Amino acid sequence: MEKKIRICFVGCGGFCNHFVPLFQAHPAVEYVAVCDLLPERAQDYMDKYHVNRIFATFEEALASSEINSIAIFTQRHLHGPMAIAALKAGKNVYSAVPMASTVEEIAEIVRLVGETRLTYSMGETGHYRPCSIFCRQKMQSGEMGDFVYAEAQYNHDMIHFYESYIRSGGENWRQVAGIPPMLYPTHSTAMVLSAAGTYVKRVAAFGFEERQDTDIFGRDGVNLWNNPFSNTSALMQLANGGIARISENRRIAWYCPMSYITNFHGTRGSYECSMAQHTYVRLPGKEAVFEDVSALLNPAELTNNRNDPEFGNKFVNGAWSNDYAPIQNQARLPRELDPLPTGHGGTHKYMVDDFCRAFTTGKLSPTNAWRAAQYNLPGLIAHQSAMHNGEAMDVPYLGEPPADWQVLPSDE
Repeated sequence: MEKKIRICFVGCGGFCNHFVPLFQAHPAVEYVAVCDLLPERAQDYMDKYHVNRIFATFEEALASSEINSIAIFTQRHLHGPMAIAALKAGKNVYSAVPMASTVEEIAEIVRLVGETRLTYSMGETGHYRPCSIFCRQKMQSGEMGDFVYAEAQYNHDMIHFYESYIRSGGENWRQVAGIPPMLYPTHSTAMVLSAAGTYVKRVAAFGFEERQDTDIFGRDGVNLWNNPFSNTSALMQLANGGIARISENRRIAWYCPMSYITNFHGTRGSYECSMAQHTYVRLPGKEAVFEDVSALLNPAELTNNRNDPEFGNKFVNGAWSNDYAPIQNQARLPRELDPLPTGHGGTHKYMVDDFCRAFTTGKLSPTNAWRAAQYNLPGLIAHQSAMHNGEAMDVPYLGEPPADWQVLPSDE
C-alpha cells in the first residue's frame, strides 16, 4: 500500500488558509492536523476545514506517530529553527518562505536533508511565476544564448503588512515587522536564479534608511535585528558569469505586481516586463525579431479585461492577479484541486503538488533544500553588505543535491 502524507500545519494565520484545503484535497494526503499557540485559531481551522486533529504544541506534533510531515506557516524568523527540529524528529517539511534567517540554520537544514533523505520543499511562488517559466524554458532550449543580466524585485509597501504582523505579533508586532527586507529575498532571487540555472557567488548591497516608520525600522533595539532598512538593492555576481540586480522594497509607492522580472537578457534573446506588457526580442542574426508575449504570460482574466476603462487602477491594486497564465501547465495538476482557488499568480497548487510528488516518488522537489539555500543565502549576505556600506562579500555555496537524487521537473 502506497504511503500517504499525514501533515500538521503549524501556525494558523491568514496565509495558511490558502493551503490547508489544497493539501486536504490532494490525492497523496490522507490526514491534516493543525497547531497554534493560540487555541482559538486552531479551533477556527477545525470549524472551517474539519481537520483531523488539533495539536496543542509544536513539540506534541513532532512527538506524534500520527504525523509524518510538518507544514511551517509561523513568523518568518522561526522557520529555520522549526524546520531543523522537524527534520531531527524524522518529519518531512513543507516550509513557507523564507527557508531560514541565518547562514548556520540554512546549512543545517541542507545537512539534515542530505543525511536523512527526508522531503524538504520551500513554498516559493517565484519559481512558478509565468515570467520565470518563460525565461527558464528559453534558456534551457538555448534560444536565449548565454545569460548576461537580469533585474527582479519584490515591491510590497509596508502598509499592506500591518494587519498580518499585528495578528501574529500582538503588542510587540513592530519588533518582528522590522525584519531586514533581504532576509526575505526569495520572491526575487528564485525567479532569476531558477531561470538562469545558476547561483550567486558574490554580492554588494545598499539599503534605504527608513524615515517614516522609524518605530519599525531602526537601530538600537527598534527591532530584533537592529535593522534600519526598509528597502535594499543588491548587485550580484552569478556563477555562470552573469550579473543580477535584486531589490527588496517595503516602503515604496507600489502595490501590484509585487514580484516580477523586469529584465532578463541573454546574448541571443531578451525578455522585458513593464506593468502588464511582456516582450521578447530574439537576435537570430544581424536583425532582431520582436514578439509580444503578454497574452502568454498574463493571467487569462487580465487579458480578457484589457479594455476595462479602469484597467490600470484595477491592475496595480491586484485585480486578476491570482489567475493562471496560459504558460502554466494546469494539466499536470491533480484534478481534485480544480474546484479550489489558487493564489500568487496561480502558483499555490504547483507548490503543494510538488511537495506531494516529491514525497510519493522519493525525488526532490524543484524548490528542494539545496535550491532553497541558493535562493535565500544571497539575501542574508546582501543585508550584511548593506550594513557595511556596500562592502562586496562572498556568498556561501552549499553544493548541489546528491547525484543519485533526481529533481522533479517543474515545467513539464
